[in-house]
Amino acid sequence: MSIYKIIPDRIDVVQSQNRPEDEKSWQYKLYVIIFQANTPAGKIFDTFLFFLILSNIALLLAESVESYSAKYGHIFQQLDMIFMVIFSIEYILRLMCVRSKRVFAKSIYGVIDLLAILPSFVEFFIPNTHMLMIIRSFRLLRVFRIFRMVKFLDESRDLVFSLVRSSRKIAIFLFFMLVLTFFLGSVMYVIEYDHNPSFSSIPQSIYWAIVTITTVGYGDISPLTPMGKVLASFIMILGYAIIAVPTGIIGSNLIKEMKYKKNDLVCQNCNLVGHEDDAVYCRRCGNELKHKME
Repeated sequence: MSIYKIIPDRIDVVQSQNRPEDEKSWQYKLYVIIFQANTPAGKIFDTFLFFLILSNIALLLAESVESYSAKYGHIFQQLDMIFMVIFSIEYILRLMCVRSKRVFAKSIYGVIDLLAILPSFVEFFIPNTHMLMIIRSFRLLRVFRIFRMVKFLDESRDLVFSLVRSSRKIAIFLFFMLVLTFFLGSVMYVIEYDHNPSFSSIPQSIYWAIVTITTVGYGDISPLTPMGKVLASFIMILGYAIIAVPTGIIGSNLIKEMKYKKNDLVCQNCNLVGHEDDAVYCRRCGNELKHKME
């Protein structure tokens, strides 16, 4: 069976499980406003929340500028307190209107909502954690639900599945890269050690190899000997070839995912998925397939 049939949309599942049973209760009315973005009241609430989060992020960015912080520091503190109160009340309201508070707290949005307010309270005990409130930017993920961007969610799901299927090959590739940088860094250390004080140790040389093979090239360390320059040139060219490897792995799986999704013909009898485009009968049970009209 297709992975799309096996793995449900966890956000929709959590919302359906947490909907209050009594439609006349205040919890249900509050639930509709907070969680149902397809209703007029829910769309207004989520849009307001969206711009409120943007305003809070803009405040944090402005507060990080030293000249603004010195001049408007007291105003920033008051606004931070206001935002903390608003987001705390909003999180409490979400817990109050759901049927299972534990299920919501463990959901994706529940964790994000909690992380959005925790730094504000942690700051009372650890003052230097103030800028962790930028975590609130993750709440902008709600834009997918606010504007019902279903196509974007489907595309992101395809990308996630491709990454999951590519994870084993990517892990092997990263391990190979780790071994390669250790080897190339050690070789460069042997070549440059007596002629270049920048390559003072093998870890320093490995750092140079990583910077070079990833084509970042900070320029803080560079070889001086002819042999070192030859090796550096080889690593630079190798870096361009290596960049294409993970892209090809993920791209190949993404193409397979899209092709598999396109050919997602489901047998009504045995639920087998993944038939050919021109298939008329199920290859497992022989039942006639029903092609969806484009």
